[in-house]
Amino acid sequence: MAEIEIGVLSRQCLARRIPDRETLERQIAAWQARRNAAATPVDWRFRTEDSRVKLKSLYPIIPC
Repeated sequence: MAEIEIGVLSRQCLARRIPDRETLERQIAAWQARRNAAATPVDWRFRTEDSRVKLKSLYPIIPC
């Protein structure tokens, strides 16, 4: 999820030249506030069952 947010931040906020650190911090804070207010859900397409098939050695099935 963090990687998704970093990608969105990069495309929406950082895809231009920013003159100094203070401006960068203000821009990121404003972007973050808008993003949190929107509460955009994440559409997970890689389910646990899919991961168990693809990454069998990393996701062993543990009997309950």
